[in-house]
Amino acid sequence: MTGILKQKNPANILLVLVCSILIKLPAFSGTHLPAINDGDTVLYRSIAGLLSSRFSSGTISVITFVLLFMQAMMLNRLINENRMIQKQTYLPAMSYMLVTSLLPEWNVFSAPLLANTFILFIFFMLFKTYNRDRARGAIYNIGLALGIAAFVYSPSLVFIIWVLPGLLVMRSVKLNEWLICIMGILTPFYIYAAYLLLFDTQNWKSILPAFSFNIPDFQQSFWLAGSILFLVIPFLTGGYFVQINLRRMLIQVRKDWSLVLIHLLLSLSVPFLSKQQHLEGLMLCTISFASFQSSAWFYPRAGWFSGFLFWGVVLFVVAYQYWGPGW
Repeated sequence: MTGILKQKNPANILLVLVCSILIKLPAFSGTHLPAINDGDTVLYRSIAGLLSSRFSSGTISVITFVLLFMQAMMLNRLINENRMIQKQTYLPAMSYMLVTSLLPEWNVFSAPLLANTFILFIFFMLFKTYNRDRARGAIYNIGLALGIAAFVYSPSLVFIIWVLPGLLVMRSVKLNEWLICIMGILTPFYIYAAYLLLFDTQNWKSILPAFSFNIPDFQQSFWLAGSILFLVIPFLTGGYFVQINLRRMLIQVRKDWSLVLIHLLLSLSVPFLSKQQHLEGLMLCTISFASFQSSAWFYPRAGWFSGFLFWGVVLFVVAYQYWGPGW
């Protein structure tokens, strides 16, 4: 499978789609309404309420799958366009669909799932700012995307710690460009404040992002331990191969991988900044995990090693979905 997906063949899009449907079949069964938690933003509650009232559970599951698949294709394009792997492949897309299958919370329509789309857009814009003379428009769009992500899922605002230094990594940023980025972040909140003012709504507290330091209360189990194991081992393997191939990479590609790693480290703190008692917040780290895991499928010269690792993840995902709790 990994050998086929290494090839730049448009037919592999269909292969990724079929494989994704097969490994996520349990997500289409049962009742899977949008996840609503304490501290969710007004915008997300409105979207979730609209979906729940207009669509059936099955339709919502299809919408969730389409969103996940779209994000997988975005990640695949991100890595291929920026040559983060030596050859254009469809492994990043397959990696993303596998990673998001490791926990049931990552297959439910949720605020972190929506926010992930805007985080991917930020990755695109950040990478494009490298050595660009005129990047103010892109920098504003980065801030705007982060502001919308925070307006959908408040803990996403923590990525301002990633975006502003990230601009310094990619280019020699001037103070006014940082201010432009901050203006972009504030734009969605400004528009919402204007809406409240025009319609004489006194719900001013809803403008401020809701942060709450919290330790997620999740049920420990063999399945959760297995998910963590199959999340970390391919990540470490991919990280090792990225490290030993850094010298062959362009300076821009090295910086791209640095931003992915910083994003991963920061996204691991997100579940501790919300009132959610589950692991939905960790959805934001799936982009970085899938990026590194795609290197674990691509670089090993021994095909049996990457194949063994890949099919090990697939078999665990299938077993978890059919016999584990939460699906």
